[in-house]
Amino acid sequence: MSLIPQIPELLARARADLRMGLPVVLTGDGGAALVAAAETLDNARLAALRAADPDLVLAITARRAETLKARAYDGDLARLRLPRDAGLNWIAAVADPVDDLAHPMKGPMTSCRDGDAGLHRLGIALAKSARLLPAVVVARADEAALAQTGGLTRIAAAAAAPHIAERSALAPVVHARLPMEAAEAGRLHIFRPEDGGEEHYAIEIGRPDRDTPVLARLHSACFTGDVLGSLKCDCGPQLRAALAQMGAEGAGVLLYLNQEGRGIGLANKMRAYSLQDQGFDTVEANHRLGFEDDERDFRLGADILRSLGFSAVRLLTNNPAKVEIMERTGIRVAERVPLKVGQTRHNAHYLATKARKSGHLL
Repeated sequence: MSLIPQIPELLARARADLRMGLPVVLTGDGGAALVAAAETLDNARLAALRAADPDLVLAITARRAETLKARAYDGDLARLRLPRDAGLNWIAAVADPVDDLAHPMKGPMTSCRDGDAGLHRLGIALAKSARLLPAVVVARADEAALAQTGGLTRIAAAAAAPHIAERSALAPVVHARLPMEAAEAGRLHIFRPEDGGEEHYAIEIGRPDRDTPVLARLHSACFTGDVLGSLKCDCGPQLRAALAQMGAEGAGVLLYLNQEGRGIGLANKMRAYSLQDQGFDTVEANHRLGFEDDERDFRLGADILRSLGFSAVRLLTNNPAKVEIMERTGIRVAERVPLKVGQTRHNAHYLATKARKSGHLL
């Protein structure tokens, strides 16, 4: 086997580079580009990108473009020409909605309509998967510029495309007995994705029969609710109620998926909270940040259930989308078990939005 990094390993390296402020080199049929995350770019590297290409482009999602009233000629994204005198403040103002209400006028903005947007799209996907704001600065790179990028991660878009579109396979790492308040007969299983991403967990209560539908919950990580007891959501009470019900029945499995903030990461979730303090609801805040309503991938839960030997569940959820995804990925849902706990005066609007815009049965 070759010691040279394969595409999934290069993608993991690219995500780490973007988080540290390093650009990556993306190549496609239309040439090559240097791509840097808008959130972590500094002045020195912005100057280096300008030296490679004076006509830089800031690529943002169509969701963010809609907020800014910018033209998204490429459908799912907009390529904005970076004014030659624009610095990091201009880039940050376009990428981050924190000051949108205080300073709504960001322009002038000119959207590109010609040329291929494939490398820009890949750059945004990488930024998203790195839990950064979905905005990237893109510089065209000719042979002379590429000659100066020997140490940068280089990825061919055609080879990367299938890996970006598909979730990484999960491998079981270890499991061990874990007595808990909910049940002394507990066991924690750790699963690690092959692409080096965040690990996910399965909490098994008792010894569930693999031949009958198991009481199960897909629970997305929520540091603020699960750990800090936040009153802005119902996640913490749902986690504890699900484990308590499994303990009372003597068997169950809770899948703890590290998809914080509907899959946008804790930092972006806090950005969304700041926008909610300005009067936007959960979905509107996500859109202003440039994300979709929900960026999570619940197919991960089906993968873990199959790995543990389960093929049917009694699913603890208020979200019909979870039922649909389980069925679509081969896990039979014998029953949807409601889980209605944790409503407070602080999260009443949040729960109403989940019911109205996300179809939750509350």
